[in-house]
Amino acid sequence: MADRITVEIKRLPHGHGLDLPVYATSGAAGMDVVSAENVTLRPGARLAVATGFAVAIPAGYEIQVRPRSGLALKHGITVPNTPGTIDSDYRGELKVIMINHSQDNFPIQRGDRIAQLVVSPVTQGLWREVDELDETARGAGGFGSTGGHGAL
Repeated sequence: MADRITVEIKRLPHGHGLDLPVYATSGAAGMDVVSAENVTLRPGARLAVATGFAVAIPAGYEIQVRPRSGLALKHGITVPNTPGTIDSDYRGELKVIMINHSQDNFPIQRGDRIAQLVVSPVTQGLWREVDELDETARGAGGFGSTGGHGAL
């Protein structure tokens, strides 16, 4: 069984009556989260969709907001800053930034599943400035330097 941590959640007035985020199956990595509002996502448009709750994530963790694969494949609806990060010190409403890549309006109804939330540990890095970096076989080779899609 996977490790579990407790995340405090506060329903906001417009979130009453909605399901809290929940794992759809015992092996799911992400919890489905639902919309707390009725909106229409127009072609090419972006919206921050309300969820009706705020959270207190324990220090050393984040919540990653990820798209639902079915919405992406079937409707072209996704999360543009994937994964979106909710930091442990944020206490405002959790909203899901969504974008419509299709040519059709996409209605979102209150209670519709719109994204997944993944609770994840965070490792904070420390910078150590140096005059030179160690050598590697790749060196400074950047985008595409390891071969194009034809090499795959």
